[in-house]
Amino acid sequence: MNSNKMVFIYKYSIILLGLLETFNMCCSAQLPSLSKPGEGAYIKAELIYPLNNRPAPQAHASTIVETHSGLVSAFFSGTREKDPDVGIWVSRKISGKWSWPIEVANGVINDTVRYPCWNPVLFRPKQAPLMLFYKVGPNPEAWWGMLMTSDDDGRTWSVPRKLGDDKKIGHLIGPVKNKPIQFKDGTMINPSSIEKVTLNGEIDWRVYFEISKDTGKTWEVIGPVNDGVEFDAIQPSLLAYPGGNIQAICRTRQDLLAQSWSTDGGRTWSKMTALDLPNPNSGTDAVTLKDGRQLLVYNHSTRKGPEPKGRNLLNLAISSDGINWKPVMTLENEPIQDGYAYPAIIQSSDGLVHITYTYNRRAIKYILIDPAKL
Repeated sequence: MNSNKMVFIYKYSIILLGLLETFNMCCSAQLPSLSKPGEGAYIKAELIYPLNNRPAPQAHASTIVETHSGLVSAFFSGTREKDPDVGIWVSRKISGKWSWPIEVANGVINDTVRYPCWNPVLFRPKQAPLMLFYKVGPNPEAWWGMLMTSDDDGRTWSVPRKLGDDKKIGHLIGPVKNKPIQFKDGTMINPSSIEKVTLNGEIDWRVYFEISKDTGKTWEVIGPVNDGVEFDAIQPSLLAYPGGNIQAICRTRQDLLAQSWSTDGGRTWSKMTALDLPNPNSGTDAVTLKDGRQLLVYNHSTRKGPEPKGRNLLNLAISSDGINWKPVMTLENEPIQDGYAYPAIIQSSDGLVHITYTYNRRAIKYILIDPAKL
């Protein structure tokens, strides 16, 4: 590590210590009590498949989308994360029930090489087939982006294709964890990030964006938007505001969420700054509601202090401006071995909000919310 980075980290750690002390003293007191299905905005909760009858030992990194015929969810599943048998599985909500998950993609390269799959992202673009992005590779430092499409709402899928390469970053990754956004003119923006090994062996985290004007045939890479010193950030969530403004909310190693803003449709981005919400180095997701409010699902915690901490606490917060956030629901707060993590969130055409997330690395949990009651 160079001396400039060491000095900056020392100075910044002093600031973070103060913030963390504040978080640890007041976070629990500010949070709502545990929400229960059938009360207030919380309509229902269920596992996509039962814990005692799982398609594979572990599951993680779910995604959800609304199609013409209903909801579709995908996640990666196998023995354990990073194991070569990990593939991409899909379940569809049919007549009110989740179908048994089916593996639709794997990382088989040839007869002797198979890599794990990672972080699927479902997205239904305007006037185009349903898209399923995912990654293949031995680890996040060496993976690459893949894409499949479906013309029948996730029943069947096209042959996977590699997203391609870019001279700036190497392999295109696609949306690294959270869904893209699409403007009226068809322009898509993938919220992406890169994890690279530096010459001195450290893992460098940088946030990028991939922009396409032809529904994913070609991509232009924008970024990075963070310097890797002040904030080690990945996995942005994108929120839309009037006038074409965009906010990216990112996971960081600094025990809080960070943000960057664009006022020109994602072409340029502001310096990354801290958001007044904690983060235990865990993924988030967010959605812009039809009434203009912003809804964020995240772990309102750090990795320090008493339980529930880290990924053992999962919450919803709401904002009208993206700056001032109010926690409005506690979805989980019971400590378990592998926590509650990597949420995905959408609003469907009927106005309801749908959330999926990793449940103890054993299953995927689905929650239905009425945002009108938040």
